[in-house]
Amino acid sequence: MAIAEQRVAERKFLRGLYEDPYFPDQGVAVLTALCERIEAERPADLAALYALTDAATEEFNALEAAFEAAGSEIETVAREEIAEEFWVIASAYGFAAADPERLVGARYW
Repeated sequence: MAIAEQRVAERKFLRGLYEDPYFPDQGVAVLTALCERIEAERPADLAALYALTDAATEEFNALEAAFEAAGSEIETVAREEIAEEFWVIASAYGFAAADPERLVGARYW
């Protein structure tokens, strides 16, 4: 499914992390899938949006085990960049009032 919302369709997700060849493709896939789910399900309120972002955050949580197995981790810079992307996505879809910490509230990283 192609993303219709131009502000996220044209965005280079996690561009600050592209120096690590292991991370970006998997993280970008999670964020892209989040956008697709938002467009397909059209959450009516913040609670519905948070349900979607919780699921995406759980996907990032699952990636952390893979990072550790490869001798890597989701460190401070990555944490901030991931959280920022969640907020950008929420804002693009009309949820600028979303709590940035709540968007990634299910995180273990």
